[in-house]
Amino acid sequence: MPSYRSYSDSELSYLLTQDDELAFTEIYHRFYGLLFIHASKRLNNDEEAKDVVQQLFESLWLKRAQVKPDGNLSAYLYTAIRHRILDIFSHQKVENKYVDSLQRFIDQDHELSDYKIREKQMKELIEKEIDSLPPKMREIFLLSRMQNKSHKEIAEELNISELTVKTQVKRALKILRSKLGLMVYVAFLLKVNS
Repeated sequence: MPSYRSYSDSELSYLLTQDDELAFTEIYHRFYGLLFIHASKRLNNDEEAKDVVQQLFESLWLKRAQVKPDGNLSAYLYTAIRHRILDIFSHQKVENKYVDSLQRFIDQDHELSDYKIREKQMKELIEKEIDSLPPKMREIFLLSRMQNKSHKEIAEELNISELTVKTQVKRALKILRSKLGLMVYVAFLLKVNS
């Protein structure tokens, strides 16, 4: 009986699908070193490379029935190790992203209360300026910007022309812009439109 070393990759693949443990052992010895070197170069970490190759061979044994006996065994193994390495990289990316965002959250945490105070002050300032608009203009403006009603809807509701609505909204925005300053005005518009 010939030694398993003399078998071709496809013969070993076929025997593997037949639950031949000796064929599996030969595949392991034949490819372990090459796969380890490949993984180690990519991962820059021998321990991680060992784990990845070990997991690949465990998976190979568990899924031995799915191996194509006439397929290219080395290509199959290299593709499998490549996918595992890419999984590690994408997992590390996700982890790094998580750590980065956690760090940003910690960094921003102390700024948050400051921001909330500023936001509250800005909101009060905007409300005060809206309240100081002429009554009819204020009513039209609030219907337009706070209740998101169209000029047509407002015109019908208040029994006035669409042109009047458009003019009043335009004037209100002009007044608010001059009183609030550009930055607060833009922030207000973004908030209203979001």
